[in-house]
Amino acid sequence: MTTTPPPSLADLRAKALAAAAPAAPKADAAIVCERLVRIFTTDKVEVQALQGLDLTVDRGDLVALVGASGSGKSTLLNVLAGLDSPTAGSATVAGCDLLTLGGKDLLRYRREVVGFVFQQTARNLLPFLTAAQNVALPMQLRGGSRKSGRQQTTRVTELLEALEIGELAGRRPSELSGGQQQRVAIAVAMANDPAVLLADEPTGELDSETAAGVFEALRTVNRELGVTVVVVTHDPMVAGEVRRTVAIRDGRTSSEVLRRTVTDEDGQETVSEREYVMLDRTGRVQLPAKFVAALGMEHRVAADLAVDHIEIRPDDHA
Repeated sequence: MTTTPPPSLADLRAKALAAAAPAAPKADAAIVCERLVRIFTTDKVEVQALQGLDLTVDRGDLVALVGASGSGKSTLLNVLAGLDSPTAGSATVAGCDLLTLGGKDLLRYRREVVGFVFQQTARNLLPFLTAAQNVALPMQLRGGSRKSGRQQTTRVTELLEALEIGELAGRRPSELSGGQQQRVAIAVAMANDPAVLLADEPTGELDSETAAGVFEALRTVNRELGVTVVVVTHDPMVAGEVRRTVAIRDGRTSSEVLRRTVTDEDGQETVSEREYVMLDRTGRVQLPAKFVAALGMEHRVAADLAVDHIEIRPDDHA
């Protein structure tokens, strides 16, 4: 009978270094964030808005980000949009490493790689331009290989008609409802064929019926144009209508809800959903607050390894 010698110090060190090394980005990933950190300093006080956040979004996915105010979700969206700079970690969007972009590259990134829709409709559109002129403007500002005038006109028409507002092309923002303005804003964000569309509370100022129409416009962009869409929302209707909802808590991804359509033996379709706790690369998880409260867990917990799962219980020596 032979015994396996214990691992050497060199073996343990090599294993630890391999675990700490950045993972290779997924080939089909549109967004990859690893250990993303964003620290704000105001009045000599540091606030960590993102605390080592990990997130992967596949190409062509439609994802909702949810979380309480101050959780870090809007900060994350601003980083992905190139409107804010991460402090540490890594963030890659459509193959662009956001920590290495600067100057002209960052400007091109914001114009061509990502589209952005703000919650406040007034921030998305220029009031003195018509809907069609607002959509055409990003193409006119684009450097390098700009579309010809005819191509721009065709693109504007295609986008407005796809979002079912083609008849509003000649109206200015003041002549549009809030929902119509947000649809035009989505068309503006899509003008230069971005790989990723980011929307920060796009239905936050709208009633439920109008919000449903705006979300359907986002779904159209995702489904028919193949664009990856990430939406920050407090709206449970929006969060419940996407395949994947990611919850952010204390600057980290804490849990996910995945939904899929299930067809029973009678051909009836139902939506099945399951919530998962996120595991980061250091092995940390954020247990759902309701679970922790139900069992009175605090400070430390007992963890045991079973054959196919890990058992976590309240500290039995407390």
